[in-house]
Amino acid sequence: METTKTHAVHGGTLRYLKHDSATTGTPMTLSVFVPAGEGPFPVLIWLSGLTCTEDNFTTKAGAYKAAAVHGVIIVAPDTSPRGEGVADDPAYDLGQGAGFYVDATEAPWAPHFRMETYVADELIALIDGAFPTTKTRSIFGHSMGGHGALTLALRHPELFKSVSAFAPISSPTRCPWGKKAFKAYLGEDRAAWARHDAALLIEGGAAAGVFDDILVDQGDADSFLIDQLKPELLVAAAKKAGQGLTLRMQPGYDHSYFFMASFVDDHVAFHATRLKA
Repeated sequence: METTKTHAVHGGTLRYLKHDSATTGTPMTLSVFVPAGEGPFPVLIWLSGLTCTEDNFTTKAGAYKAAAVHGVIIVAPDTSPRGEGVADDPAYDLGQGAGFYVDATEAPWAPHFRMETYVADELIALIDGAFPTTKTRSIFGHSMGGHGALTLALRHPELFKSVSAFAPISSPTRCPWGKKAFKAYLGEDRAAWARHDAALLIEGGAAAGVFDDILVDQGDADSFLIDQLKPELLVAAAKKAGQGLTLRMQPGYDHSYFFMASFVDDHVAFHATRLKA
């Protein structure tokens, strides 16, 4: 990996990095915060939402003070492959910046849009190989990245100690964002869609007994709450499956990073407790 920028923050070191990905066939970018000390440290992976790069969380979430206190590495990758020759769409909710953390099977997306494998395989191996990690990790994210965090944890429970989300797309098969992306990336097969739907995965018992609790924060003033996010579907699925899930409806909060910055310390602490258990 090539380090493109380095900053000191809360006693630790924040690096912006770039590498050539064998999974996506493109350069990929990310940021990594490492707390002070020799380690090894557990890892917390953050997945961002639509239109974001690795920079949104890195500069806006204010997570590194809590990460320093708890002794946790935080990794924030970009949300999709990018570059010349990579398929794209004029809309903000498809293509570059909108990878949805799935491996596309349909043209023109399939050659590069392989974000599930990138995060669950290549990124984890890369971080464990380059930084002083305990080789244990958790995952969280926002909106499209909340969907990604939930589905990757539910589909790969052996990789993660815990999972949480801010304003996740809770059931992509039942909202406009998800239907559009899944049709483009995965085709018409609704069974394939269901395998990447957090509410349906929970309802079906995915990772039952693995995660004692799933923490979800949702602002009640979020303009996407009713049509796109539908957290009540997660609650219903968890109740049906007997899965621990805590939904905190936060009054007055919207979909922005002001929301994440207000509660990110809680999420870092939630994960740190489980990473060090």
